[in-house]
Formats: sequence, structure tokens, C-alpha cells
Amino acid sequence: MGIAPDRETVDILLMQGNEGEALFKTCYQCGTCTGTCPWNLVKSFVVRKIMHKAQLGLIDFGDEEIWTCATCGACVSRCPRGVEIIDVMKAFRKIVAEMGVGKVPDSLRLSVKNIAALGNPQGESEEKRANWAQAAGVKEFKAGTEYLYFSCCVPAFDGKIRRMANATSAVMKKAGIDFGIVGNAERCCGESVRKAGSESVFQTLAQSNIQAFAGAKKVVVSSPHCYHTFKNEYPELGAQFEVMHATQLMDKLIQEGKLKPTKEIKKKVIYHDPCYLGRHNEEYEAPR
Repeated sequence: MGIAPDRETVDILLMQGNEGEALFKTCYQCGTCTGTCPWNLVKSFVVRKIMHKAQLGLIDFGDEEIWTCATCGACVSRCPRGVEIIDVMKAFRKIVAEMGVGKVPDSLRLSVKNIAALGNPQGESEEKRANWAQAAGVKEFKAGTEYLYFSCCVPAFDGKIRRMANATSAVMKKAGIDFGIVGNAERCCGESVRKAGSESVFQTLAQSNIQAFAGAKKVVVSSPHCYHTFKNEYPELGAQFEVMHATQLMDKLIQEGKLKPTKEIKKKVIYHDPCYLGRHNEEYEAPR
């Protein structure tokens, strides 16, 4: 464990946690965060200890534990003092990534580099982004189109996951929805970049997407992470469009009678609530 190198890093940490220093200091080391964290089912991850070190300014910014937190939100939902622990974790990473204190893991650094240069973590050519949509017969978004569909980087470039974007667009077509995609002008939403500490890259991505989405009033997404970012973080930068997760749109279409299931599938289905749709955004009913 090393002492935080200067007062500036300590100040950055103390200003995290919802209402800043006052609430951050209310952590009374009850350990609920550690007991709640799902990491402890497979490995030791003592969140309480990390929070205490942060309060004291005794942080080893080279510690791998800074990068262990998955930001699932389980600890925040159970914290009796309402401390925004995820904000603290993101602050650690921002200090490492943007102030050069410590080292960003190699795999993460490569993904951020790809996103900054090409707009996607896979490092694929941005000219290929709309290939899936062209093959599926999805049109380009123009002003006046009712919905803009944002598939996310993974379905756009990963052939194994592409079926999700294909299925979503097929359902919208079946319901007679007027929608289109921006295409190659899209960039990664930046959610993973921001929580990895690269705030400047996130800002650039967000501004690029906001400009590309000009004219869109409703944006439909498949990824819970894109949903969270567009809904909660882009408005900070001036975005004014409504955001819907694909399951919310489908629920709406079923309620309106525009989408009608035609047959029963007699199988047991287990649904996993995505952390960023359920816990972070309290959407549990629409998918069901």
C-alpha cells in the first residue's frame, strides 16, 4: 500500500460519492458492500477496505483491485448510508488513466485505444459498422424517421452476436415501425470508456454521437449499457432524445396491439436481469 502521491488525488476521491465529501465520509465500515459484492463468491474482494483506504488517502494506484469492480451496483443498492461506491471506483480509474498515476491493464488500454481511434473496442474498420444493417435491409435514418436504432458495437461487428440486432430489427419491421440506423457515423456509446477512467475519450465519443443523432427524437437500443449511458449521461452534454430499451419498445407494441405473439413456446425460460437495466435503471417489468 502506498500513500496517494499528492493532495490533488485525495481531493478527487473525496469529491466522489453522491453529495461529495460529506457523504463519502459517512461510510462507517459496516462491510455490507463486501458481503453484497458477487465477486466474493469466487474470489476475495474487500470493498470495505478499499473505501477505508480512500477515506484516508492511502491508495495504491497500482493495485489490481482498482480494476476488479464490475460496477454492477449491488453494493450501492445495499449501502445503508447511500454512498455511491461506483463513483469512487471510477474516480480511482480516472486518476490512473488521466493523471498517469499507476497503470491501466494492457487489455483495457488496447480496447480504449481502439475505441478512441476507430469508434469500437474490436478495432474494426468504421466502414464495416453498417454491414449488418445492409444485409438485414435496414434503412439509413433520416430526419422524420420515428425511431433511430442503435445496435451497440458488439452486434455490429461480432457475427455470433449479430443475431440480436437482426432479431430486434425483424421485430420492429413486423410491427410496422418506422426506423433506421445512423450507420458508419455511429461510435461506441462510451459507457465502458468512462467507467475505465478515460473521461476525455468519453466526452469526444458522446459529442460525436449526439451530432450524428441530430434529428432523432426516439432512440432504441439493445444494450443495457448503451441505454444507461444515453439516458443518464448524454443529457449532461446536451442530448435531448428519448431512449428506450428494445424490451420496453416491444412491451409497448404488445400493449398497443401492434405486436401479437402467434404461438406458445412450451419451454422453461430463465431471464437474467441485466445490472444496468434493472438495478441501475429500475426496469424490471418490461422484459417480463
